[in-house]
Amino acid sequence: MSEVEGVVLGHRDGHGFLQRDDGEPDVYLAQQEMRAVLHKDKVRVRIIRYDRKGRPEGRIIEILDRRKVPIIGRLLHENGMWLVAPEDRRYGQDILIPKNATANAAAGQVVAVELTEPPSMYSQPVGRVTEVLGQIDDPGMEIEIAVRKYEVPHRFSPETLAQAAALPDKLRAADLKHRIDLTDVPLVTIDGEDARDFDDAVYCEPHKSGRGKAAFEGWRLLVAIADVSHYVKPGEPLDDDAYERATSVYFPRRVIPMLPEKLSNGLCSLNPEVDRLSMVCDMLIASDGELQAYQFYPAVICSHARLTYTEVAAALANTRGPEAAKRRDIMPQLLNLHDVFRALLKARQRRGAIDFETTETQIVCDDNGRIEKIVPRVRTDAHRLIEEAMLAANVCAAEFIAGAEHPSLYRVHEGPTPEKRTTLQNYLKSLGVGITLSEDPAPGEFQAIAEATKDRVDAAQIHMMLLRSMQQAIYTPINSGHFGLSYAAYTHFTSPIRRYPDLLVHRVIKAILSKKRYHLASGELAEVSARATNVRKGGKATKAHITEQEHWEGAGIHCSANERRADEASRDVEAWLKCRYMREHLGEEFAGTVSAVTSFGLFVTLDALYVDGLVHITELGGEYYRFDEMRQELRGERTGIRYAIGARVRVQVSRVDLDGRRIDFRMVREGEGERLLARGRSGVKAEPSSATEALAQVESEDRAHKRATKSAKSGKVSSKSKRSAGAAAKSGARAKSSEPKNGKGAGDPARSKSRTKRAG
Repeated sequence: MSEVEGVVLGHRDGHGFLQRDDGEPDVYLAQQEMRAVLHKDKVRVRIIRYDRKGRPEGRIIEILDRRKVPIIGRLLHENGMWLVAPEDRRYGQDILIPKNATANAAAGQVVAVELTEPPSMYSQPVGRVTEVLGQIDDPGMEIEIAVRKYEVPHRFSPETLAQAAALPDKLRAADLKHRIDLTDVPLVTIDGEDARDFDDAVYCEPHKSGRGKAAFEGWRLLVAIADVSHYVKPGEPLDDDAYERATSVYFPRRVIPMLPEKLSNGLCSLNPEVDRLSMVCDMLIASDGELQAYQFYPAVICSHARLTYTEVAAALANTRGPEAAKRRDIMPQLLNLHDVFRALLKARQRRGAIDFETTETQIVCDDNGRIEKIVPRVRTDAHRLIEEAMLAANVCAAEFIAGAEHPSLYRVHEGPTPEKRTTLQNYLKSLGVGITLSEDPAPGEFQAIAEATKDRVDAAQIHMMLLRSMQQAIYTPINSGHFGLSYAAYTHFTSPIRRYPDLLVHRVIKAILSKKRYHLASGELAEVSARATNVRKGGKATKAHITEQEHWEGAGIHCSANERRADEASRDVEAWLKCRYMREHLGEEFAGTVSAVTSFGLFVTLDALYVDGLVHITELGGEYYRFDEMRQELRGERTGIRYAIGARVRVQVSRVDLDGRRIDFRMVREGEGERLLARGRSGVKAEPSSATEALAQVESEDRAHKRATKSAKSGKVSSKSKRSAGAAAKSGARAKSSEPKNGKGAGDPARSKSRTKRAG
């Protein structure tokens, strides 16, 4: 059997997987194989067998590298011994702590541990406490845990802080050289009420030019983006820290920024009534929404107002109302922005871009950082007009770079794989959706399905399945277009304060304008991109052996991975907060909708609270359920009861696992519209109207059958015993299923995370 190398990925149930360096499918590692290793260790594995589905199973033959990062967990004192239970269940083993290595931490506190002895086949790992974080109930502790659990860099280096402190507090004369002065143009920022950094400002005016057939009528749209690249130079400490982080991480009530506050909330934030450096995308948009011309140039601007989505939406909805009166001086350009937005929206619809209406939620916390309520985010025309303006600027940046044939990072989003396309097609067919997908589907086909199903009761679930069928957007130097937005070329230009790829794009655009070439590899960036490239290629090349194209590929891998890391950390904190919130609702009943169906149960989203939880298959009653992957449903073998995505149910909050970030529900009764599909079964006089009645009917039949066979031979197994044996076998089979974390990752191709307006 072959030998492969990779990284161990532990599972909370005790087994694990080898994530192979060569990108091939993961190798299963049995529980006994995991005794001598921990999550994220680097190992060599020999493949010893394949299961009936062709999935490989391996045996660890060599440990290549131990992961040297602090492990976060709760310090416990049991039977006279100190130990730490890792907060990340994927580690699978408690860590023994010698009595003199507890750093005076008290039992129950959250601590960081450094391993002093790795695990072996016959002994647990041993470590020492290096940091005491505090009590689990301390405000903000969930964030402190998450940033360490996911290895999110949250402290700037002393060199970075010193460099940031040395920056000037305001613009100097030297900063204004070779820049166009736009301080008299009434650009404005439009953001959420809780926004702290403002990286974009917009302005729009009607524009006419030319005569006859060459006449142009439309709008001039200016998108000014904070010029972070003026302050953050390649190879400097600021740049090294920014690249290591790659993105800001947004938590409820707290942000881990990519740049120090002096830049993110000061020099690079387009605050009102102060001069700021920017890169401007100056566009001409025709009346039909098509982009006619554009240019990029460095400028100095002065934002004339800091507006919120709420007040702009109110002003546009009622141009004679109080909000419009308060902003009388800038209302003309707000109306121009609204006009160009409607034109861009029509162009979006013509090219068939996907525009699903999904429900996003916002967590509102109290002063102690606990959830006060969870409310749906309302997207208005104010959100959409900023989103369309940012999309237009991003497209211009991608076209400009592609036209100059300069290497850079593109934001690439590809359509469904053949396997996902087939699964989606079967799912739609099972629901009676008569629209079929072509072999190589276009974005317009997805949008057509969304439009055709938008009035159905299960529209939200259908749209979610459409999103899940697509691939995740990534950063890469290979331009493959953006499927979801239906662009031939797309990149990220509009948020350099919080995304490193945008900063790279700014540097590339500046190099092209100066007729120069931007070379990526330098300092920490070269080191990290080299490591990322080696992981992809499974090689051991050094910086000197990696080409510039491979440096760009490594940078794309690094930025994509850190983006996912930030999302995982944010979801982990939100899941913790929701679990803490739901502990106050134990035993209460709620109406909800089945949002996902798996082989081990149903995920249900509560209507009133917007919280997801699991109804395990064992909570569905004394019935055998088969998982139909094509229909995405569980169906009872005896009664024919079906639970499918979109089904309305009523559940009771039965258990909250704060450490596991899991909420369990118990089914109370079927919701309206759910009916049994048990017609045709012998002995059934009338179709039951609920699952409870169906179960009672089955139990009655079983009792009658038992009485009828009471005189059977003593060695004969009763039907009830057979059912028990079958249930045990099925339960054992289900135990092998990997249960996903509570909460589902959005597959939105436009990926709007913490700030709704940020598209793509």
